[in-house]
Amino acid sequence: MGAMTASPGRRVLLAAPRGYCAGVDRAVIAVEKALEQYGAPVYVRHEIVHNKYVVQTLEKKGAIFVEQTEEVPEGNIVMFSAHGVAPVVHEEAERGKLATIDATCPLVTKVHKEAVRFANDDYDILLIGHEGHEEVIGTSGEAPDHIQLVDGPEDAAKVEVRDPSKVVWLSQTTLSVDETMETVDALKDKFPQLISPPSDDICYATQNRQLAVKQMGAEAELVIVVGSRNSSNSKRLVEVALQAGSRAAYLVDFADEIDASWLDGVTTVGVTSGASVPDVLVEQVLEWLSQRGFEDVEIVKAAEESITFSLPKELRRDLREEAASLVAERGGAGAAGTAGA
Repeated sequence: MGAMTASPGRRVLLAAPRGYCAGVDRAVIAVEKALEQYGAPVYVRHEIVHNKYVVQTLEKKGAIFVEQTEEVPEGNIVMFSAHGVAPVVHEEAERGKLATIDATCPLVTKVHKEAVRFANDDYDILLIGHEGHEEVIGTSGEAPDHIQLVDGPEDAAKVEVRDPSKVVWLSQTTLSVDETMETVDALKDKFPQLISPPSDDICYATQNRQLAVKQMGAEAELVIVVGSRNSSNSKRLVEVALQAGSRAAYLVDFADEIDASWLDGVTTVGVTSGASVPDVLVEQVLEWLSQRGFEDVEIVKAAEESITFSLPKELRRDLREEAASLVAERGGAGAAGTAGA
């Protein structure tokens, strides 16, 4: 180590919980298992989870990521990502003669079911979330005629409903808890009879990771969040850190994206990671920091997590056979050739 021994007063606060949530863990294992069980290629519609490293790692193992269902050649297996898909995507897969594996997080599925139930009862549904995010597209697709998106508190003003006594709000699972409640308050001012979902839609993992960062942000002058730019829950952690009093907070995919100048005048660095981030990436950040005198690591523990989800049921069947028979049944070309593949 030589001159780089730990400097007095320099410390790292490491958030717990951080990183993988149960839904991400399940989705990533589902891709790995599908590749083991059925062999490559397994097509995945959209990034299985919003993390650059995870996607690259799975690509090396033989997963092929596509934006549209139509890009998958018939007679193949397609997996839907943890963020969920609209019913029309299931129809596209059927038309394309594809066997499907649905890796939607069960907590997202819960929101989809709420949407369907309230739409069947003819409610106007106000979905709080970020425009264009895959999860929002999937949930909205469950009841497009009943759902309108509310993207933040300032969006509440322009919401119009048919009957103010039949309005409910739902939300994306990965939002800022505080900002969502601000949006709900703004909506309640406008629609006093607004109904809340039977249970909070923001998932346990999002809430716990934000809680840990809140505790940390007050003490850390700098917070480093490991996560990808397109990860909603990771971006929220940066916002929460700044709101909690941290002078600076940055989102990085890898340790080598950290700028050494961020450490100027800093004695306490907070480190956390989004729900789609494998811990190896956090370990590399801790190593980077320790080489610069930040060796003293304290855990900031906000919650215990012991939630696990069982794997998608489709992994218990022979989907290659199913895919081949879908093609054969509907008179597709080349069915015989793919059956044994």
